[in-house]
Amino acid sequence: MLSFKKVAFCLLFLLPYLPASAQGKPYDDLLVLYVDEDYEKCVYKAERYVDRKDSHRDALPYLYASMCYFEMSKIPKYQEMDEYKRADRDALKWAAKYRRKDKNMEFFADFEDYWSELNTVAQEVGMNFLDEKSYSKAKSQFQRMTRYNPENPGAWAMLALTQKKMKAARDAKESTEKFHEALNAVPVVDRLPLDQRKLLLEGLVRTAEDQEKSGDLTAAKATMDLGEGYFMENPEFKALYQELQGSAGK
Repeated sequence: MLSFKKVAFCLLFLLPYLPASAQGKPYDDLLVLYVDEDYEKCVYKAERYVDRKDSHRDALPYLYASMCYFEMSKIPKYQEMDEYKRADRDALKWAAKYRRKDKNMEFFADFEDYWSELNTVAQEVGMNFLDEKSYSKAKSQFQRMTRYNPENPGAWAMLALTQKKMKAARDAKESTEKFHEALNAVPVVDRLPLDQRKLLLEGLVRTAEDQEKSGDLTAAKATMDLGEGYFMENPEFKALYQELQGSAGK
């Protein structure tokens, strides 16, 4: 699969032939800066567009800012700069701002490789926070994921689990409802992007383990039943599923 950076590079040559979007400008100047890896200038120009009255409603400047911050988060020189040391978090925040502007998802599918890469990194960070019992940080991480991609059921599952561990019962209940809404809206789970499938698997297993630990075997079994048709090839999922089936029969 081509990386998003390579796809973006190819887009430079297609710009004259692309139809104008409903939101107006194609923002090819931001695309050029992004491909040239001039991330600081790209962020600066994107923020200028955001501040302007005639373009602050357009989604693409927010998206380019997110992508630039994400790339900067990987580069040591930016990691050492006070202004950019939290670029990974800023990438998520700008992604959430982008999504609020792109209500009709005009551009979302065109950047699926970026979302996959962003999700992969974000969910790993969130799960590390959860394992370290840094629940507030984990909650913020998964919450940001739901804001730029509310269709991602695994993000809602992990957010609900984190809120439960924080003893925020009402918030956990609301996030669990959002999880079920997102999961029910997925036409075919097997066709979810790989990063979303992995997070859904993780969310189901971790939630069921937590429910089992608290003695709610009925809820744990119901949680695992949601993934029975999709994840039985995963050894961890299969072992827990069979364990809970055995417990239910006793």
